[in-house]
Amino acid sequence: MKLSRSSFMKLLLVGTLAVTVAAVPEPLEIIDGYASSNKEVVKSVNGIQQKLLAAMNNRESTVRFVYQGQTKELKTQLKEALDQTMDSDPYIHYTIASYSYDYRGTSSSADVTIRLTYRESAEQTAYVNHKVKAILKDILKPGMNDHEKVKVINDWVILNLKYDTSLQKYTAYDGLSSGSTVCQGYSLLTYKLLKEAGIQNKIVEGTAYAEGNPQGQLHAWNLVLVDGKWYHLDTTWNDPVPNRDGEVSYAYYLKNDAQMGKDHTWIKSYPQANTLYRNTLKTLVSEGSSKAGLYKKLMNELEYHLYEKEGIVRTYSDLQGRVKSANKAGKSELLFRFDGKEADLLVVLQNLQRKSGVGAIQYYHSLLDDTDDLKVHISW
Repeated sequence: MKLSRSSFMKLLLVGTLAVTVAAVPEPLEIIDGYASSNKEVVKSVNGIQQKLLAAMNNRESTVRFVYQGQTKELKTQLKEALDQTMDSDPYIHYTIASYSYDYRGTSSSADVTIRLTYRESAEQTAYVNHKVKAILKDILKPGMNDHEKVKVINDWVILNLKYDTSLQKYTAYDGLSSGSTVCQGYSLLTYKLLKEAGIQNKIVEGTAYAEGNPQGQLHAWNLVLVDGKWYHLDTTWNDPVPNRDGEVSYAYYLKNDAQMGKDHTWIKSYPQANTLYRNTLKTLVSEGSSKAGLYKKLMNELEYHLYEKEGIVRTYSDLQGRVKSANKAGKSELLFRFDGKEADLLVVLQNLQRKSGVGAIQYYHSLLDDTDDLKVHISW
């Protein structure tokens, strides 16, 4: 049975990711002689930013203050302060649903009102923070380095979340409280877990192109810093849809820009990810550190052993021995790299079925990254 990468596009609805696009009304007319004296006074963009950050952390819906200074550029300054505040905390950025502002006053003083709406309340964010600490206490073990931490965090998110095919749940709170969310919720929860574990990361927004959708749709994922190198991590697309309990994919695990750029694009400026992670692990294994065995195990779990050329399957004879070994070990499935087209693969599988008596064979395949070969999974 051949399966596509996904039978449902794991993407965010158009318009819901770009939360910084505000419905901003034109400022009210500046009226000479008007000034307010009963509100807090702010005199700089930095001052506005600090006030906004405190309000956003408390999930306040209305922020009011008096701005003292030249108001000619106040509209631009307010927009700049809002952008800088949200950029300073990605979790807040993507938790805000919308904002608007207006002001009135004189050429040197203005009464400002900023209105904010949120996808997640202060109580819900507190719940997320509590759960994140509990999750990490359970999955992180003493002595783990960042390679190990990223792996267990990726696996926890995938094994404990399901993609919300109704496209109604957008937050980390949704994911933790109900068990399902869309890509924004996946990336927010991944961000929180990684950050709390001491791993620097960012949320990337862009467009992803699922099979059968050449136009693409808005999507969000993470950019993770491991041992001084940046890598892309898409926990949403690592989670199979429909959900398959206990199954984790690593198709979008710590990828570089070139690998991720095959079906993801991004327009903002992010740190470059130009390191091939399988080469990173191969180097760590060769250095013979005390964790060399762990890195070798990690390479196998990430299916990097498929890049060893001596293990390539080309003929029925190549595959027969592997199937025999699998049967002997009590297994009825096999993952391998195949040198050829799907038509060639079918001939090999037909021979296997006819000559080895394995019975009905189910299979699916995809192109193995950075090669012209197929990555094939069969079960019988």
